[in-house]
Amino acid sequence: MPAPAELLDLIQRFDRNLDAYRSGQYNETQVRREFIDPFLKLLGWDVDNSKGYAEQYKDVVHEDAIKVEGTTKAPDYSLRIGGQRKLFVEAKKPSVNIKQDIAPAFQVRRYAWSAKLPLSILTDFEEFAVYDCRHRPDKNDAASHSRIMYFTFREYEERWDELVGLFSPKSIMQGAFDKFAQSSKKKRGTAEVDDAFLAEISEWRDTLARNIALRNDGITTRQLNHAVQRTIDRLIFLRIAEDRGIEAYGRLRERAEGKEVYASLGKLFQQADAKYNSGLFHFKAEKGRSDESLDTFTLGLSIDDKVLKGIIERLYYPDSPYQFDVIPADILGQVYEQFLGKVIRLTAGGQAKVEEKPEVKKAGGVFYTPTYIVDYIVEQTVGKLVDGKKPGKAGGVSKLRVLDPACGSGSFLIGAYQFLLDWHLGEYLKDTGRWAKRGEPTIYQNQRGEWRLTIGERKRILLNNIYGVDIDPQAVEVTKLSLLLKVMEGETEQTLGTQMRLLPERVLPNLSQNIQCGNSLIGPDFYDGQMSLGLLDEEEMYRVNVFDWAAAFPDIVPWGGFDAVIGNPPYIRIQAMKQWAPKEVEFYKTAYQSASRGNYDIYVVFVEKGLKLLNNNNGLLGFILPSKFFSTDYGLAIRQLISETNTLEKIIDFGHHQVFENATTYTCLLFLSSKNEPTTNVEFLVIEPEEIQNIRGNYAQLDRRFISEQPWMLIKTGERDLLEKITSQSLPLSKIMLDMARGSSTGADKVFVLKKTKSGDLVTHENEKVQIEAEILRRPIYATDFHRYLFSPKNSEEIIFPYDVQANDYTLFDESYFKSCFPVAYAYLSSKKSVLNKRKQAKSWYGYSAPRSLNVHEQAEIFIPLLANHGMFALAPNEKDPFTLMASAGFSLRIDSQIASKELIAGLINSKLIFWNLSLISNKFRGGWITCTKQYFSKLPIHEFATNQHKPLPITDQIFELVKTLTDLKTKELLVKTAQERTMLQRQIGAVDRQIDQLVYALYELTPEEIAIVEAAVK
Repeated sequence: MPAPAELLDLIQRFDRNLDAYRSGQYNETQVRREFIDPFLKLLGWDVDNSKGYAEQYKDVVHEDAIKVEGTTKAPDYSLRIGGQRKLFVEAKKPSVNIKQDIAPAFQVRRYAWSAKLPLSILTDFEEFAVYDCRHRPDKNDAASHSRIMYFTFREYEERWDELVGLFSPKSIMQGAFDKFAQSSKKKRGTAEVDDAFLAEISEWRDTLARNIALRNDGITTRQLNHAVQRTIDRLIFLRIAEDRGIEAYGRLRERAEGKEVYASLGKLFQQADAKYNSGLFHFKAEKGRSDESLDTFTLGLSIDDKVLKGIIERLYYPDSPYQFDVIPADILGQVYEQFLGKVIRLTAGGQAKVEEKPEVKKAGGVFYTPTYIVDYIVEQTVGKLVDGKKPGKAGGVSKLRVLDPACGSGSFLIGAYQFLLDWHLGEYLKDTGRWAKRGEPTIYQNQRGEWRLTIGERKRILLNNIYGVDIDPQAVEVTKLSLLLKVMEGETEQTLGTQMRLLPERVLPNLSQNIQCGNSLIGPDFYDGQMSLGLLDEEEMYRVNVFDWAAAFPDIVPWGGFDAVIGNPPYIRIQAMKQWAPKEVEFYKTAYQSASRGNYDIYVVFVEKGLKLLNNNNGLLGFILPSKFFSTDYGLAIRQLISETNTLEKIIDFGHHQVFENATTYTCLLFLSSKNEPTTNVEFLVIEPEEIQNIRGNYAQLDRRFISEQPWMLIKTGERDLLEKITSQSLPLSKIMLDMARGSSTGADKVFVLKKTKSGDLVTHENEKVQIEAEILRRPIYATDFHRYLFSPKNSEEIIFPYDVQANDYTLFDESYFKSCFPVAYAYLSSKKSVLNKRKQAKSWYGYSAPRSLNVHEQAEIFIPLLANHGMFALAPNEKDPFTLMASAGFSLRIDSQIASKELIAGLINSKLIFWNLSLISNKFRGGWITCTKQYFSKLPIHEFATNQHKPLPITDQIFELVKTLTDLKTKELLVKTAQERTMLQRQIGAVDRQIDQLVYALYELTPEEIAIVEAAVK
């Protein structure tokens, strides 16, 4: 693409006056107006908002260049796509040496790193630099540090294609910018802002906890957690307010420069109380103000000056890498979500220790919901509920109540609140004359002429519409903090001052009635029949934290409930909960239908509670949660409840694709509706998580008749018809097999399993040489030892096998018999007795912890792996060394030879068609793997003509013979020495495999269209 004539004109005009520009005759504003604005327009950016987009959707946001401590307070340009920031552009006057000056580079990197943007641009038009902003900035970094692109204005023409290809709106929307950012990312040395800030505030927590515990005798664990959290929250709130221009810059730092720092900060906190009316700063009782957030405790604490000075010092430029006014709310939420996963504990000696919460430890960590998931759930719930309604105090949206019953750090409530702010602003802009000139205006214009919601309107929306509950008091405070910061977003001290003169009240709302602390799942009836409250264990009372919904929300719950229930409920299996909350586990079983059928996960209880909290007219629920309840036994009760109440509206299943970073969790989006007349069909999609951002209503339809307590299969009509077709001609595999049994677990493989060296010696896992009687040794069999059709053990290990196996049973050796017949093995295991006795499941110190179905494995005919990503089921060889099938390997299968042959069954279950069927009904895992447990495998449809109950067909005879041919070819493949022989055999194997698939299609009478469905799904 040739450079446009307008660009060449800019270059020539700049070149003619270069000396004047370099001498400092031009300031940043002139450079922006005359050169950088036109330059960005040529790249395709709507710099002047000529399209008339609402504020939240403008392509380009211009920031005020307010000087603070020698730096500009905000980046000059924020370039956005669909309202989402993509990169900053920082403008300088031409007298600045961009190539070598440290300060400008540090500044733009600081902005973008704080905003978690991968790349940003620094330019004075004469020079153009692009920085990788994922590296934590340091004030001493050279200007070239993290710079990935640099050239001057004389190269613009030559590199115009490159500039347009990376930084134009069109290229960004097509993904070129993101690909470039990813390709330029250097893993080493990166420290993104959320990780860095989490480490920062975690260090503050450790330091404050130790110091407060040391300096304040008699403080309790709960008081300590409260004091530390409130101190951190207050400092962050005020520091963000400074960077936003709401508070005078440097006030915290000024307090830290003198003595008695905490007392001085206390006065600042009290001033904040008078100004903001927030529960974060609530130190004295007032008429009409809830006492729930009243704090008469923390201001009287003693905290050493050194501790506070160290924290506050790292909050300011140039020591701080953070630019607090550009850190997104969702990044703060991610940080706090991780932060709240730990709690402070006081030791017996009064020392403070920070440790992971038990529920977090069992769950493998804290996992923050990505913003795009939050936004989609909000759009599908709150977005539908506002449709057709009017804004304002008298409008229908004023009556909308949105709840997150496990709000954590508040990400879903922030998303819902932001959606409502944007929606209201959009509605008011349709008639600015009406809404800006009322007695209590809802919108106003700032200095740049941009329309914004007034602070009073933002408060009204928050108090009217947003509600949350969490069992963790610290999470409740963080949610309040996040929402309060969102109320003040975009305001300055000047704009607030002007509005407060019109509305003589303090800036922020008190959220104590909106965001409350308690156990969403347990009400006061938990104590029915127990001892009087005064005799109950205090720690248990605080941990259980019963919550009375009707008393907490008297204007909502008794009058129908909430209009939208959204969130990401906790995922905790009751097996883990029993260790710290056994009474709660039993309570759920009696109080909730979803928990009444044996084992369960706590998220299914939240689904049931969410349904109960919805209003009965047109309430909508949207959760992200594990998809396992679709098919597992523990999901039967919640499937039954959803089908009985006819509430299922939409499902988006992410299959084996992952949503949460650093966690393997198979999730879906579940949408329920309490409207009285549900549609005939349920909408569903099976997609990758990121694709959700581009959904345009292209949902598949699932007949509501298939939503029952039985496992759910999210398949299209054609797929369901095919499934019904092959099932109608078949018997379930359970009618043909004799047994299907899981492999064994020793509970101490490092003791029982020995490695065999090349010389034939046996060694322990610690490489100690041992001699064990050969008659008591067997080969352990793992998943890697059997493949498609072929059983081929390759490991060089032996396992001690102290069992006697008969045709129909097995028994552990009597100890006296073991000792006399196998003295060496007995002596070896005796030397490991202390390790073996630590196993909880083993019935005998020298037996396996779970010796499952040893007699079944002896007679196995087909081996089934625990996980498979294609048909990989192996026929057992006719002659085999004695072996022990390990639990991690999978299952052994015995076929009733009176009904069918093992070769024919192996041919069917390895075919694409039957594996397609298995993949529809089984659990899915990362990488396209599925489980092959008996629960699913036993349901596979075996064509009735593949059984001995019918005369063999030519097709079944052919499948039988081809399976035998295939196993012979695969056996030969193991023995070949040259690559050419191996290639020839693999080609033959592939050809036979394809023939079997085609014969199976013919056996089940598939049409070309039906074959295409299978072939597209199974590669």
